[in-house]
Amino acid sequence: MGLKDDLLRGIYNYGFEKPSAIQQRAVMPIINGRDVIAQAQSGTGKTSMIALTVCQVVDTASREVQALILSPTRELASQTEKVIRTIGDFMNIQAHSCIGGKSVGEDIRKLENGVHVVSGTPGRVCDMIKRRTLRTRAIKLLILDESDEMLSRGFKDQIYDVYRHLPPELQVCLISATLPHEILEMTSKFMTDPIRILVKRDELTLEGIKQFFVAVEREEWKFDTLCDLYDTLTITQAVIFCNTKRKVSSLTMLIG
Repeated sequence: MGLKDDLLRGIYNYGFEKPSAIQQRAVMPIINGRDVIAQAQSGTGKTSMIALTVCQVVDTASREVQALILSPTRELASQTEKVIRTIGDFMNIQAHSCIGGKSVGEDIRKLENGVHVVSGTPGRVCDMIKRRTLRTRAIKLLILDESDEMLSRGFKDQIYDVYRHLPPELQVCLISATLPHEILEMTSKFMTDPIRILVKRDELTLEGIKQFFVAVEREEWKFDTLCDLYDTLTITQAVIFCNTKRKVSSLTMLIG
């Protein structure tokens, strides 16, 4: 793919072994500057695809915002920012999430110090632009993640407001599970000759996950077993499910 060496280090450190279907199809067109419509659902590896393409196109010599990612929820925007920072760690990529529920003062301080990438929700991003804290003159890539969800949550006007403040020579990537009329209308206004990529349900990365179980005979042995797994395996991220709230609280204290 011709990715930067420090980006490859970040990708391997993150735990990637081979690209998912959407990564195989979407990374190169985006890196090459094409507008892209990717019809993909959760579980396709789209967040990591966003992260590695953003890290590839950003010029770290400049501390201006060069890539903007809009997401429908605070959680997704925050997750995207964290993945970008992790994959771009060896490149010293500076990313920040502009989301509601966080201090406006913190957003202002981070943006004034200079970041390469902003991941946020439309409302807070629009607010930061209108405050002239988020300067848009150097933004060259706009990614609209889960676009159908953003429209269903009533963010259409804010998305258009953000777009109007961006430079005319702008590359746009739109990711959506469905492509209703409003999405197609948006693509006709925002995009130039876009490449359309479809990732089918049977190509979800969840299908390729290996599943194992450990038979633990006694309840008090479970935490030690979990610790053994962490000591033995390279685990970059994990979600641990428990069957009661009490166990979640107890495990959080033990790990914490």
